[in-house]
Amino acid sequence: MKILHVISSLRTGGAEKLVVQLTSALKAMGHQVDVALFDGLETDLKRNLEETGCKIFSFSKSKSMNSLKSIYYPWHIFKLARIMKGYDIVHTHNTTPQLFAAIARIGRKSPVLVTTEHSTFNRRRNMRIFRAIDRWMYKKYASIICISGIASSKLTEYLGTGRNICVINNGVDISTFSQAEADPCLRKDSRPHVVVMVAAMRPEKDHPTLIRAIWQLGSQYELWLAGDGSTRESLENLTRELSVEDRVKFLGWRKDIPQILKSADVVAMASHYEGLSLSSIEGMAVSKPFVASDVDGLREVVQGAGVLVSEADAAGFASAIEKLCTDPVLSAQVAQNCMKRAMQYDFQTMAVSYNKVYEGLIKEKDNAPRAGGTPSADDAWIE
Repeated sequence: MKILHVISSLRTGGAEKLVVQLTSALKAMGHQVDVALFDGLETDLKRNLEETGCKIFSFSKSKSMNSLKSIYYPWHIFKLARIMKGYDIVHTHNTTPQLFAAIARIGRKSPVLVTTEHSTFNRRRNMRIFRAIDRWMYKKYASIICISGIASSKLTEYLGTGRNICVINNGVDISTFSQAEADPCLRKDSRPHVVVMVAAMRPEKDHPTLIRAIWQLGSQYELWLAGDGSTRESLENLTRELSVEDRVKFLGWRKDIPQILKSADVVAMASHYEGLSLSSIEGMAVSKPFVASDVDGLREVVQGAGVLVSEADAAGFASAIEKLCTDPVLSAQVAQNCMKRAMQYDFQTMAVSYNKVYEGLIKEKDNAPRAGGTPSADDAWIE
């Protein structure tokens, strides 16, 4: 098969990681897999993608990590339309690629459109004007793959139908994280207890609550924040307001995430909502205790393994972190449970599931009625 993945950019995030890993896995299965980026900004993930040997189409290029305007240029539709006709499957990620690919395919019977829904919520769902647009858009997709059960439920509720929606849980390369070694240099001048959170600095993440938790815990505790993004400046301002700038380290984008996670005492994820957090699965795969916000997209992964804390509850995070850092028996038990849970989200299982979806759609299309026949209402590729 010839498969084209379309995504806004390869800034760090769950959708971006999935595209890079899935491209590599599908190429290993013998498929031609290429990637179209609305913003071809140079990042570590883009360099990782280049190593797979796939063709990369970059429609534009931002001048900085925090500039997002180039993602929304409407002329991307025409560039995408020219490229799409050479592929069997076009697989989109994120809202703008989803919409632009649907528009680019108007009047055509191919390629087959597939999309992955990476979150349980976006701001468009709060605005009634977008519902009709979204319903039209999603109907153009032969398959809508949700990365968790809760993401599927939320999308079905929003659209008023579960047509063409299926669930394939996100996965990670568990061995990369479980076999990682701690880097002693990272702890050379650290406090006795280190907490780490790996996440892009965006409004949906709840870094402020974790910073306030560290402030409540006192001088024996240190927080590492790996990632970057639009909210970094406000987070740095918060650390100064709370006088914890010496105990909160902003690590930026890093290539050594497995080693960073392995070097901490507790891994945390504070968020307002998720689809199914890859960073959380990675954090649970390093044999460290994991604590997270009790919100959609985290709850179903963490419940019964790690520790869940009410959303935006700094005191709750502080209490959970303190217990995990000072009770070695509890810490070991939670870490063991987290490792077992992470094993359920193996990346290879996910890749095989995606391949089955693609193969099923191509077979279905090949068996669809030709000109003069009577098309089925479920023939999503027929305009």
